Amino acid sequence: MQEGQSGPRTLTVVRQDSSLGAARDLEFGLELLTRARTGSIGPTLRLYRPVPTVAFGQRDTRLPGFEAAAQACRDLGFEPLVRKAGGRAAAYHQGTLVVDHVEPETDAIAGSKNRFSFFGDLLADTLRSVGVHAAVGEIPGEYCPGEFSVHGIRPADPADRIKLVGTAQRVVSGGWLFSSVIVVENSAPIRRVLTDSYAALGLDWDPATAGAANDLVPGLTVHDVEDAVIAAYAGHTSLRNADFSSYTRLNGGEA
Repeated sequence: MQEGQSGPRTLTVVRQDSSLGAARDLEFGLELLTRARTGSIGPTLRLYRPVPTVAFGQRDTRLPGFEAAAQACRDLGFEPLVRKAGGRAAAYHQGTLVVDHVEPETDAIAGSKNRFSFFGDLLADTLRSVGVHAAVGEIPGEYCPGEFSVHGIRPADPADRIKLVGTAQRVVSGGWLFSSVIVVENSAPIRRVLTDSYAALGLDWDPATAGAANDLVPGLTVHDVEDAVIAAYAGHTSLRNADFSSYTRLNGGEA
């Protein structure tokens, strides 16, 4: 799917039916990366719906309000975690879809910038296929700002834009993990927990930039978007399906 890869690759699609718990879900993506770089698995796409979580960036932990921000998350039923990738705090729950893409790659760092662009375009295309007016690019005041965030545009008011997808990447010797969080349903709890946690951290942002895809396309579900993500990938590479249980067995037992 990326420039610089040698020959066509088959991507194994793994749908994780239920969360393993906030911390374990985050850890499992890194475990898949380790397996990919050591040759235990090939290119893999893992999709799942997480439990309520706020993933803070490393920089957030160094702010004096971090402990207060973490407590604000707990008070609202979100588990605060710290991810290894960069960026600021991002929130997700069962109304979101997490897409973890892992690949073995000899020179993983070479294409790191291009991956942000490629996957931003791929996910914007995905959302457009289900009726969302989506585009790539940072919008003023967004949470966890990024050059390749995917946002949705309200057709009746093109100036009204909301962030729908945040992405992060972990690159190690021999492989990479590209993780995307797509907010599809129930944006209110995400907006609330981000408002309280960003206030505790002393970070400015505009709560109006936090939303969900079904704020723009009523009735849209996580399942709809999950199917659309897989269809978008199928347009770029060959796919095969595998049971999530086979990946937990590779770990030597239950995940």
